[in-house]
Amino acid sequence: MERIASFCVDHTKLEKGVYVSRIDGDITTYDIRMKKPNVEEVLDNGAIHTLEHLFATYARNCEYKDSVIYFGPMGCRTGCYFLTRNLSNKIVLQIIKDAFKFIAQFEGEIPGSTAVECGNYRDHNLALAKAEAEKMLQILTPLTENDMHY
Repeated sequence: MERIASFCVDHTKLEKGVYVSRIDGDITTYDIRMKKPNVEEVLDNGAIHTLEHLFATYARNCEYKDSVIYFGPMGCRTGCYFLTRNLSNKIVLQIIKDAFKFIAQFEGEIPGSTAVECGNYRDHNLALAKAEAEKMLQILTPLTENDMHY
């Protein structure tokens, strides 16, 4: 079988940041790397679950919501994937920065966190999600679209 693109990235050299992972026609997959692979502790399950709910809520309500395809955690729990259609890297980076600001400042009930709305509604951790978002903002703030390459 052919190796998939994400397995061809040298994870021993991968730093925290945002990267263009792949482009499939008009859909771009972004690698939002929040932890240094195989060096740092992975994201807590409750934190990454809450990050997913809050980031998706923000992105699907922003100005570019019609170009948002998907946001979700990586199986390795070192980050998330964000898929968009027909958006520039500059716009996507701004959406990512704004989403993490939204998460860092979020107060209240986590959207979609009831038994009716979520298949694992008990496993959320807003405090840790906010802390991870704050850490990520330190990484994201100086980034430009020119930094988005492996």
